[in-house]
Amino acid sequence: MKNKKVIYYEDEINDEFSTKKIVPRKIDENYQYIHKNPFWNICSFILQNVISMPIKVLYAKIKFKIQYIGREKLKSYKNEGYFIYANHTQIFADTFIPSVGNYPKRNFFIVNPENVSMKYLQTIVEMLGAIPVPSNKEAMKHFLEAIETRIKHKSSITIYPEAHIWPYYTKIRPFKDVSFKYPVQLEKPVFCMTNTYQSYGKNKDKIKIVTYIDGPFFTDKSLNKKEQQKDLRDKVYNCMVERSKNSNIEYIEYIKK
Repeated sequence: MKNKKVIYYEDEINDEFSTKKIVPRKIDENYQYIHKNPFWNICSFILQNVISMPIKVLYAKIKFKIQYIGREKLKSYKNEGYFIYANHTQIFADTFIPSVGNYPKRNFFIVNPENVSMKYLQTIVEMLGAIPVPSNKEAMKHFLEAIETRIKHKSSITIYPEAHIWPYYTKIRPFKDVSFKYPVQLEKPVFCMTNTYQSYGKNKDKIKIVTYIDGPFFTDKSLNKKEQQKDLRDKVYNCMVERSKNSNIEYIEYIKK
């Protein structure tokens, strides 16, 4: 691709290339993960699944010509909560690509505290489905309760196991199995969404996103809990690596220093 950008990296697991510089708030035991106020919850649903959805769809179509392959795999689980794992390659679009592909099921995201630390916007981000990672052990109990509650309400929860944003990256970075403890503990199915970058247009120099949906993946009950986590992680990782091979254009080239 002409005029391709280049980014140099050192660490595939820990390097972050998001342009946002936000001072994270502390998510402690006083953070309210689940709101008991009915009005708050009604507003959240309307904002998340009604008002914002046309904006998400239009942006995804106009900006990325997005195409989903495998959405039918989710239909059998419309009455059950499940987890979605996806690669982290867009600063803004990653906040809704799984939600659009998963619609009309409500989708929540496990996010870093920075995402709910933006002045004037933190309540909106929370209403749109953000579940921030706790900053201390005291808040962990409420965090886990929130995950369990959303799953019990037949929603989906999206997790970006790579943790850090690498815009337009066309491969899958190594990730740990720690985030796979949630589906293991709750015994729920797992799906993965792999965002690939593919060329289109007369000169094949334009980029569209093609998102592959795969699963369900289940825990192997013959293994212990820790082994189940690793096994589930490996199933998802290997599937995403294979799907990522469908990317055929690079907008940004990543080179190790």
